[in-house]
Amino acid sequence: MSTIENNKEILNGVSVFSGTRVPVRNLFDYLVAGESIKDFLEDFPTVSFEQVRHILQSAEVAIENYQAA
Repeated sequence: MSTIENNKEILNGVSVFSGTRVPVRNLFDYLVAGESIKDFLEDFPTVSFEQVRHILQSAEVAIENYQAA
């Protein structure tokens, strides 16, 4: 199962955590604001820790690939 879903029928195609209506952007907004992953998961119980972990690992790989280019 994919971690991210884009569907025009869900929030006009905004990237959301699969199986939810929670935008992926919300996770990064929480982290930038100094909130914890625990706080995020408590506020968005439809998102799993595994989904968050996968998103953060994917972001790490994207940053490493960008720096290597």
